[in-house]
Amino acid sequence: MKSFFITGAAGFIGSHICEYIASYFPKAKIYALDKLTYAGNKKFLNNLIKNQKFKFIRSDIIESKKYLKYLKNIDCAINVAAESHVDNSFLNSINFTKTNAYGAHIFLQNCINNKVKKIIHISTDEVYGDKTKGTSKENDKLNPTNPYSASKAAAEMIINSYKFVYKKSIIIIRANNIYGIRQYPEKLIPVCIIKSLNKKKIPIHGNGKNIRHFLSVHDFCRGLILIIKKTKKGTFNIGSDEKFSNIQIAKKIQKLIGNSKLIKHVKDRPFNDTRYSISSSKIKKLGWKTKENLFKQLPEMILWYKKNQKLFK
Repeated sequence: MKSFFITGAAGFIGSHICEYIASYFPKAKIYALDKLTYAGNKKFLNNLIKNQKFKFIRSDIIESKKYLKYLKNIDCAINVAAESHVDNSFLNSINFTKTNAYGAHIFLQNCINNKVKKIIHISTDEVYGDKTKGTSKENDKLNPTNPYSASKAAAEMIINSYKFVYKKSIIIIRANNIYGIRQYPEKLIPVCIIKSLNKKKIPIHGNGKNIRHFLSVHDFCRGLILIIKKTKKGTFNIGSDEKFSNIQIAKKIQKLIGNSKLIKHVKDRPFNDTRYSISSSKIKKLGWKTKENLFKQLPEMILWYKKNQKLFK
């Protein structure tokens, strides 16, 4: 691979992907696109900005004219750009449809028109919907239950149609709740950390017993690299066996920081899936496995957020 184009590059997941691409493909040119909304920060790319093979482009994926000249004949385009906070999707679902479905469609068509060789779309395990028993596999029916997951599923439907029409190398990746440094404090783990550090109440939806599987951003990126190197098409789950309830996460972080009695139960979402669980058997056949452990990673994450709170103000 000689060239990559990555959207959502200044966000939590996108910035880590850029670093992994630069590490595993040191001779490749990297074009990094980001609109720089509230969750994106160009400082997350500081380790790459001075690299002559790295170019940052500030643009929305919908604003094609600003980036088309960089997309031509790219070896691999990775679409990470998304509105991803489920709570916000209940309040303003149109923005989620605009970016996650319409935006993904525009970017996909631009990739086709500019002869991009491989296209990778980052989706979510939430497209499968509530999974009270067992695990979801790549061929299972999609059953999204909130505006966020519905917008991601809509994008997948469009992408899958392009696979048949254009016979291109197109890949969809569905992942668990990804955690790590740089994640904006609207998701559970950084919210718990920031609130605990500042001795403020931690809002937990309902009884807090909803189960989620948590995947390290490093394990996710290692899986992505394998997919880039070893596959040309298909859909892949990347998931961890580590599962915890929201209340377990909140209590663990409180304990590590040394503050207690900060949990505040708040009104639940209009609909809140009880459990997500995906099978990663397909990607494991490529040699992938998880290496990270959430509770072992938490002290490092707490220290990072303590030092970098100003990035989110």
